[in-house]
Amino acid sequence: MTTAADVSVVRYEPRGAAHEVFKARDSELVIAGPAGTGKSLACLWRLHLCALNNPGTRFLIVRKTAVSLGSTTLVTYEEKVAKAALAGGIVSWFGGSTREAPGYRYSNGSKINVGGLDKPEKIMSAEYDIVFADEATELTIDDWEAIGTRLRNGVLAWQQQIAACNPSYPKHWIKQRCDQGSARMLLSRHRDNPAYVNADGTFTAKGRDYFAKLDNLTGVRRLRLKDGKWAAAEGQIYETWDDAVHLVDAFRIPETWTRWWTVDFGYTNPFVLQCWAEDPDGRLFLYREIYHTRRLVEDHAKQILRVVRRCVECCKVKRADHDCQDCKECRLEWTEPQPRSILCDHDAEDRATLERKLELSTRPAHKTVSDGIQSVQSRLKVQPDGRPRLFICRDALVERDAELDAASLPTCTADEVTGYVWAVKPGNKGGLKEEPLKENDHGCDAMRYMVAARDLVGRTRVRWL
Repeated sequence: MTTAADVSVVRYEPRGAAHEVFKARDSELVIAGPAGTGKSLACLWRLHLCALNNPGTRFLIVRKTAVSLGSTTLVTYEEKVAKAALAGGIVSWFGGSTREAPGYRYSNGSKINVGGLDKPEKIMSAEYDIVFADEATELTIDDWEAIGTRLRNGVLAWQQQIAACNPSYPKHWIKQRCDQGSARMLLSRHRDNPAYVNADGTFTAKGRDYFAKLDNLTGVRRLRLKDGKWAAAEGQIYETWDDAVHLVDAFRIPETWTRWWTVDFGYTNPFVLQCWAEDPDGRLFLYREIYHTRRLVEDHAKQILRVVRRCVECCKVKRADHDCQDCKECRLEWTEPQPRSILCDHDAEDRATLERKLELSTRPAHKTVSDGIQSVQSRLKVQPDGRPRLFICRDALVERDAELDAASLPTCTADEVTGYVWAVKPGNKGGLKEEPLKENDHGCDAMRYMVAARDLVGRTRVRWL
């Protein structure tokens, strides 16, 4: 039988909430706190040690999508938790089969299956002793309850589902579940992470660099990721926004769905292009986005065309600098339906440049703010069929802006929404809501243009006297 003693010594020092993870036997356990406190690491160590010391046990590591799991959680598991066990052959990777989910096999017969809830067939057909959901705020309450039905392997004396997450908005189902006593919440803090904070409370060199990044955060992102608070931005405009509801996995969009583009021009501030698809029931899906600073409109136009066109008959010029997209001899075709309309910010010069480079016409967006915001708010509400009427696809972003990332600023529209707030002007009695704060709102503006085009333009305006 393989035990923890058979594995090369790996030093891990759990503190605070991380230490409590190893002792807790609650049926539903949540470890929540700011970014960088070691929440996921503690949960992965818990599963690894349980698997080593309890032959025949079965566990599951899950995230909302399989892609996000492979690029984050499993990297931590392989590099910081099971590296020695993998090298020594005590743990081995199994890539999955038609009957079994992929995962890690232990020489004592234990297994840790892995998967995303976007592809639940295999992972939800097995039974487990412990399930660990990383970045659990991405999940819906239905996801969480479905996971709970698989806790019936019965090899361990207790069965448990564990969630690790950064705080979200105060009414998130995870916090409500903990407040109501259905789950237990452990509060993780930066002092719990020995990689960043020494035992005496001083920062490590690595910690100083990390906290310098956190200090650049502002607004609700700072409250959640640095301070660890379940907070909504004060005066948040789109209060019903919920990542678990309004963010959806990318999917193949039918050719018959109408396409729309919206554009908010910028250079120092981000240039935003949003590609929308409208389903037969009128729901809108943001499936592609360019959100980037310090590029000319003509350069953005080239990037847009490279994304939506391909060369089907090349001129076969062999120059190293040959670009089919710029070549008049190459025959190009669109890979998706052309937009029914391109709705633009009202900058005449930028519009003219974009039209010339794309060889497509544009039209000015409906820009009145108050009615546009109300229309977006209406679309975000969950309807009787259980779905809202506006969604943003995960991974819609074509290219991440490194400068925005380094400055801890939003890098896409989904990043903006929770910090999109009302501006309160001096002398405004009672802080009445008049207009949004003109800061980090470029994607929200473009989103408003889209909704206004479908829900406002053409409506008869009635003025009551």
